[in-house]
Amino acid sequence: MPGDCAFEYAVIRVVPDVTREEFVSAGVILFCRTRRFLAAQIELDAARLAVLAPQLDLAVVREHLALIPVICAGEGPIGGLGKAEAFHWLVAPHSTTIQCSPVHSGITHDLAQTLERLMDAHVRRKPV
Repeated sequence: MPGDCAFEYAVIRVVPDVTREEFVSAGVILFCRTRRFLAAQIELDAARLAVLAPQLDLAVVREHLALIPVICAGEGPIGGLGKAEAFHWLVAPHSTTIQCSPVHSGITHDLAQTLERLMDAHVRRKPV
C-alpha cells in the first residue's frame, strides 16, 4: 500500500452571472503529481441552479461540465498535454459560466476516497 501523498484540488462552480458572484458547486477536480492521478467528479444540482438562474440553458452547462472528466482522463487536446498541464489549465481563472475555486492542498493515502469526501463536503453538502 502506498504511503501518504500530497494532492491539490479545486471545486468546480457554475457561475450564471459573474457580476453577482453567486454560484452552485458542481464537482471537484483532484490532482496528485507523485501518483500521476488526475480525476474529476461532476454532480450538478439542476433544481438549485434553476432557482438561481432560470434563464440558463442547463443542457449546455451539463455538456460543458461533462468535458472536465474527459480532459482528466487524458482525452482531447488539453487532456493530451499531460496530467499536470491539464489540471492547471482546468483550474486557471476563467471569466465564464464554469469556473473553479482557488486551488487547495492536502495529504492523503487514498486519492479516490479523498475525492468522494471532497464531493460530500463541497458539492453534496453532507457532513464529513
